[in-house]
This record gives sequence, C-alpha cells and structure tokens, in this order.
Amino acid sequence: MNLPNKLTLSRLILTAVFVVCFYIPWANTVSVALLVFGAASITDYFDGKIARARNIVTNFGKLFDPLADKILIAAAFVLLSADQNIPEAARMPAWITIVILAREFFVTGIRLVAAGQGAVLAAERLGKHKMLWQILTVIYFMMRQASNEPIWGFMHPVFTANPGTERIVAAAVVYFTTLLTLVSGFSYFWKNRHLFNDA
Repeated sequence: MNLPNKLTLSRLILTAVFVVCFYIPWANTVSVALLVFGAASITDYFDGKIARARNIVTNFGKLFDPLADKILIAAAFVLLSADQNIPEAARMPAWITIVILAREFFVTGIRLVAAGQGAVLAAERLGKHKMLWQILTVIYFMMRQASNEPIWGFMHPVFTANPGTERIVAAAVVYFTTLLTLVSGFSYFWKNRHLFNDA
C-alpha cells in the first residue's frame, strides 16, 4: 500500500467524515463540512501527482482513485440537493445531481465492461478537468450556505451584495460543470467504444 493509494483510501474516509459533519446540529455545520470536503479534494491532487512523480502507478490506483472521486462528488451533490436546512435558492437543483450521478454510473459501467475483458481504464485528462469543476461547484454552493455561519461569516456580503449577479454566477457555474460532465462522459465512451464491438 504505497502513499498515493493511502491518500486515495483517506479520501474515502474523509468522505464519510464529510457526510457526518454535514448533519451535526451546531452553528458551523456546513463550514466544518466544507473544510473536510476541501481536505478530501486535496488528496485527489496529491495522490496522482505523487504516483506519476515516483512512477508507482498501479491498477489499484487506476480503479480506486476515480471511484473515490465519484463517491466524494456523489455524496456532496446529493447532500446539497436533499438537505432541507439549505434555503431553496442555495440548494443544488435535483436534476443537476441526477445528471452528474447518471454520468458517473455510465462511466463506471464502461470500466466494468473493460474489467470483464481484462483491461483497467485510467481516468482521462478531460475527466480530471470535470472533477476539478465539480469540486469548485460544490465549494461554491457550500460557501453560499457557510457564509451564514460564524466561521465563514465574513463572506456573507459577497453573496448578498448583489443577489441578481450572484444568481447568474451560480447558474453559470453549475451549467458549465454539467455540460463538461456530459461532454467528458461522451468522450470517455467514444474513446473506448471498441469495448462494445460485439453489440
């Protein structure tokens, strides 16, 4: 179990902590969950960077690195869509979460088909860009809610000074991320369409 793989596993553990923190009934619930989510997201950057730098890319990493990413992002989008404590204006649209999850299930299905044929598919560069924008989207939506809490209260004016502009920015962020998610999913399928030659 090398360092990059340990970081991947730590991301899974931090995801569980993130979910628990999101439901702790105290004044800084979302703020602390946001910090944990940020820590989990950072591990995604370092596990790949270290693996490439030390030339210790493994099949375990190829499989569990993107899987840990999916679990983290899925948990975040579901929480942001389902938590009734978040005002509706700051809540992630449910259909966006459905699109995100559908894409992730679709790509996971492709990996299962590849595994059945003895191949392990690594994450692509476009998928990494998609992951980055998903992380930024989650952070943005969580920050909107966390700005109402003591820790991140200093950010409150940023989200309330011009509500119209803020809604436009939020819409632009989430729609761009959704589009990139769909494009990366189609690209992943197209590059691996040879797996379905028997269809």
